[in-house]
Amino acid sequence: MGAINRSSEPINEHRLAILKEELPEIWTEGKIDFDKLKETLGETIDDSSERYSFSWSGKRDALRILQTPTRGTLVPARDESIDFDETENLFIEGDNLEVLKLLYKSYFRRVKLIYIDPPFNTGGDFIYPDNFRDPLEPYLKLVGDMDEEGNLLTTNPDTSGRFHSSWLSMMYPRLFIARQLLTDDGAIFVEIDDNEVHNLRMIMNEIFGEENFVATIIWQKKFSPQNDAKWLSDNHDFILCYAKNKDTWSPTLLPRTEEHDSRYSNIDNDPRGPWSSGDLSVKTYSEAYDYPITTPSGRVVNPPKGYCWRVSPSGFEELVKDNRIWFGHDGNNVPRIKRFLSEVQQGIVPLTIWTYNEVGHNQEAKQELKAIMEGVEIVFDTPKPVRLLEKIIHIGTNSDKQDIILDFFAGSCSTAHAVMTKNIKDQGNRQFICVQLPEPTGTPSYPTVADLGKERIRRAGKKLRETPQSTNIDTGFRVYKLAETNYKAWEGVKEQTIDDYLETVEEHLDPLKSGWITEDLVYEVALKEGYPLTANIETLVTESNKVFKVSAEENHFYICLDKEIQQTTIDQLNPDKEILLVVRDKALTDTQAANLALQCKLKTL
Repeated sequence: MGAINRSSEPINEHRLAILKEELPEIWTEGKIDFDKLKETLGETIDDSSERYSFSWSGKRDALRILQTPTRGTLVPARDESIDFDETENLFIEGDNLEVLKLLYKSYFRRVKLIYIDPPFNTGGDFIYPDNFRDPLEPYLKLVGDMDEEGNLLTTNPDTSGRFHSSWLSMMYPRLFIARQLLTDDGAIFVEIDDNEVHNLRMIMNEIFGEENFVATIIWQKKFSPQNDAKWLSDNHDFILCYAKNKDTWSPTLLPRTEEHDSRYSNIDNDPRGPWSSGDLSVKTYSEAYDYPITTPSGRVVNPPKGYCWRVSPSGFEELVKDNRIWFGHDGNNVPRIKRFLSEVQQGIVPLTIWTYNEVGHNQEAKQELKAIMEGVEIVFDTPKPVRLLEKIIHIGTNSDKQDIILDFFAGSCSTAHAVMTKNIKDQGNRQFICVQLPEPTGTPSYPTVADLGKERIRRAGKKLRETPQSTNIDTGFRVYKLAETNYKAWEGVKEQTIDDYLETVEEHLDPLKSGWITEDLVYEVALKEGYPLTANIETLVTESNKVFKVSAEENHFYICLDKEIQQTTIDQLNPDKEILLVVRDKALTDTQAANLALQCKLKTL
């Protein structure tokens, strides 16, 4: 018999388990023996005092807060959701570091694509000044009675000596956990500007591995020069792309367009259809491939100086026989090789430069948000165009799978809008998870950025449902909010007398806080047992007790929160050794507890 975890799972647990399995010899009394590790790994260990590394002031604290379990939970907000019990989409309101910790166990290696547009650290944007003593405290102040000293939102002025360090300390733990959530064939796209692109590359290299860097994409975010710029007009942002494992990740090719196909024609009426011609010469010189070719007109041509032909003499003759060499209409041109449209790959490899004509610009994004939020005052300055997100979603996911897309700096929820739009266009079944801090906006229309994001999803979903192709497309979403755990926190004994100690122990015999809500507690237990937030919760009413069956895919467990469990309920459930049963600690008699511990997987609250 065990107990339900009261905090999030330690982030390093999976990694340590891998080390124990692969390198058992380096462990001594539950600790890593670094001398044995050096012996085992030999020359691959670099213990020199001078080596290439990346550090900043506060990195140690960032690592410490990464390892600090959260004491929060996620509670459902049905009244703010759309199709709560049917949808697979999620919107989570809360500090994203705490939320990522809570998602860690349930979504470990389940997210196919991550896109984030974090604060750009321009000297005025807000940052997340994480509290190393109590990470949840700043968020609770933000959503509760907040005073000036407790205000989470701050600026990071570029006059500060820790300007870059503060930003790096904010980003590092979030990116670290994000990598753990990615599938082995997943990828992350991070948007950034010139201020931090160099530092972002460094921490991404450290977390994801330099070998998993895919590309730096240039997005043309403005369609006209910024004439009031002091130096040069800043017309682009960067989007860094890293794969979880570059050997197993590959981008989905972009669809061919009429413009691409228009480059092919059939000027010689070849029965194989349209073709285009390519250069027959190559610069990788080989003497065996440097030979003269006589054209049908009798002209003798050689490859350019320093070049050779790309095929051998015999290979060239085979191509001529197969009518794959083009000498021009009069048979006098330098030979070119024919490439048929029917034989080229049915997709285009993505480029690293994305123009506004292709994916939209900032003004388009603002107009999209203004149109969808008609009648609402808009003070949000940095939405992203849906077309930009659609392209990233196309490259990073598969339409025929239930791929999960995560955006934990969701802002106005352009990502959620793009996921639903893309699903309708290609009849996909992708799911989104958006996480957003309830940053105050100062407008009554939507008091926080989170409120704006939720309303945008509602309105976008409603509009998309009006299209004929929207049948069977999920345009709903479940709302969850970060909150304090339903468990009492052990704060120690205030005095040192026996009576004080006994009084404190008596208060904690029931570990649950007064006023706990059944559904909230069920979801907290499910999440900490590794079940997703989209798990199905079914109420089973027995003769004497109310039992909940929590299921996801092929797994399920039972939980009963009644003060007493009747034997008839246990007999009716009849759980076997593979089934988890969760009950309150005092709900079972000693005999029942002993028998159930042998009969099934029993855990208590």
